[in-house]
Amino acid sequence: MAKKPLRRLEFSEVVYTRERWKLLEKLRAKAAMLMEVLEKFNIESIVHGSIARGDVTEKSDVDVFVPNPPSSFLVETALERAGIPINRRVMVQATPAYAMKAYIEVDEKTSVSFPLMSLRKVEREFYKFGGEATLKDLKAGLRFPGVDKRLMLIEPTDVGHRESVIIGCEEHVAKLLGISVETVLDRVHALLRRDEVGRTGVFVERELAEGETFEQVLKELADENPAVRRRLKSV
Repeated sequence: MAKKPLRRLEFSEVVYTRERWKLLEKLRAKAAMLMEVLEKFNIESIVHGSIARGDVTEKSDVDVFVPNPPSSFLVETALERAGIPINRRVMVQATPAYAMKAYIEVDEKTSVSFPLMSLRKVEREFYKFGGEATLKDLKAGLRFPGVDKRLMLIEPTDVGHRESVIIGCEEHVAKLLGISVETVLDRVHALLRRDEVGRTGVFVERELAEGETFEQVLKELADENPAVRRRLKSV
């Protein structure tokens, strides 16, 4: 039998260097710029993960996410009119049960993503699980708690952050983050499985060609694939 993860309740304090604070400021400014571009077209977005929490590294990505399915034409128009390059457009559906999502890559570490189907509660809460922030939050310099890929709860402090393992504390974490215990358990299961078996393939991954739209390709995939069609019709 595989060993169970240790339940560690003690906290570890992490103090940021001046360089880390500068990196956080830089990445947040980049995210805010993209979010302001979208806001001009009445598209509300969030940034999630380490940029919302504050525990950024040189490997941190900037993924601006639009929670409510928008018109892909509006998103692309907003970026193009702001002079932001669109280097790659990809559709990804992790599993048949998860919503298909669109990813517009600006560069290797920067993207704007949005769902092409309605999100289930656990899918929407995934972003709160990792920590999320709005444009208003970024402008106010606010940071939020969330869980990283190591299953460590990151709680911002004035000098950096405090971190602790969440195994055995799922109910506390759910209450702190304002999400359901089911979502916390779902993410714990997924990340522990990834740690055991490694990354597995995704159900659908399709790069768009020039001239194709996300909605057009979604319709084609739904016509061809019963599982995609079922998920498109479900809530």
